[in-house]
Amino acid sequence: MSFLTKIRQDIGYLINLREHIDVEKAAENIKNNIYFRGPNVYILFFAIIIASLGLNVNSIPVIIGAMLVSPLMGPIVGFGLALGTNDSEMLRVSLRHLLVMVSISIAASTLYFILTPLRLENPSELLARTNPTIYDVLIAFFGGMAGILETSRRDKGTVLAGVAIATALMPPLCTIGFGIAQLNLQYAMGALYLFFINSVFIALASYLGVLYLRFPQKKYHDAAKQRRIHRIIVIVLVIIIIPSILSAIGMVRQNNLERSADTLVANIRRANITYIYNTKIDHSQKPPQIELYVAGRTPDASERETIFAMAEELDIKRSQLIINTDATGNNLSPYSEEFITNTLSRQNEIQRQKDSIIAALQKELDIYHSKDIATTQIAAEIRIQYPQIGNITLSHGSTVNDKDDEHDVIIAIIESKENMPATDIHKLERWLSVRLDNRAVKVVTQ
Repeated sequence: MSFLTKIRQDIGYLINLREHIDVEKAAENIKNNIYFRGPNVYILFFAIIIASLGLNVNSIPVIIGAMLVSPLMGPIVGFGLALGTNDSEMLRVSLRHLLVMVSISIAASTLYFILTPLRLENPSELLARTNPTIYDVLIAFFGGMAGILETSRRDKGTVLAGVAIATALMPPLCTIGFGIAQLNLQYAMGALYLFFINSVFIALASYLGVLYLRFPQKKYHDAAKQRRIHRIIVIVLVIIIIPSILSAIGMVRQNNLERSADTLVANIRRANITYIYNTKIDHSQKPPQIELYVAGRTPDASERETIFAMAEELDIKRSQLIINTDATGNNLSPYSEEFITNTLSRQNEIQRQKDSIIAALQKELDIYHSKDIATTQIAAEIRIQYPQIGNITLSHGSTVNDKDDEHDVIIAIIESKENMPATDIHKLERWLSVRLDNRAVKVVTQ
């Protein structure tokens, strides 16, 4: 057996599914989970309230817990099974029970958000469910693929719990209720679109999984009807996926613009042109507008041109940039806590820079003082040894050798009444070197 043949066999063994699945039992389990009655009604209601609470207080663990409790996946996977097995009766039952579950979920979440006293200025977890993108499509599809494989597996694991969290069916339904309670149609429709995307692509993944795993199918007597249903599925998928792709492109552009704006503010601060205490981006404008709020000294014409040049380097057009020097024109008041905090932070940064400069100058000054020469004291000590010496001049200098190496040297200019022997000059140089902490000394006599 060749090496390549063995590799192919090993790969085939690894990816083989037939030995690990039981399609008959899986089909029975999916059918049983389609029906929405009895305890499932109460469980769904409680799960919706839990998810609404989690979204209302921006608590991700609570939202995850609600998604684990929810029984919403059953009718959606049943819909995919019905499509894959050509079971029109199961298809109608799945749709009917899914509509009932969705209605109860929206009613429960709407009731909660009408009655709750909790109000958040920035309910980020709710708002995150109002603008679906292609990424949500991919999450739903691959989550659905993992779900149908786990359902069909003989030895069940924990995959279904992960699929329930990843595909996130509960939060969009809660956000629809939030939009209705707030009379905000945009929130409600955006969340409904996200739920629709999740549901359709989970069902699509289930449908493809059912076909691939060869679940037993019911035969259509009317082949034309079967083809028509398949065409309808394709058309629906295309209609759903196009807006999500456009939304994803817009999201990427927004993200890039926000990063460029942050970089621009950082560059302006680094150049010490002025202090930007807040940035506001209006994505509703075409092109989007970036407004910079300036605190302190207003940039002059030259500095404004520098800012515009910085912006253009980051692909921000001059027409997109507004430099606002009026703090009162923004929601962030100059007397607000955030403005004061930003201003104090800037002042602290300036103070740290000043302290750093002062410390560096002090260090240089200490080095300079360490090289001071006690000329009067040293002159007195030299005259005791050599009474014939008159004026003495000590100064710092530099000497350069034939290799262009430069060294510091102390120059001593001696005015003597008598000619000093070379031995005395050499002795004086050595004494001065020791006296001046072993620094190089050159004695010059006059």
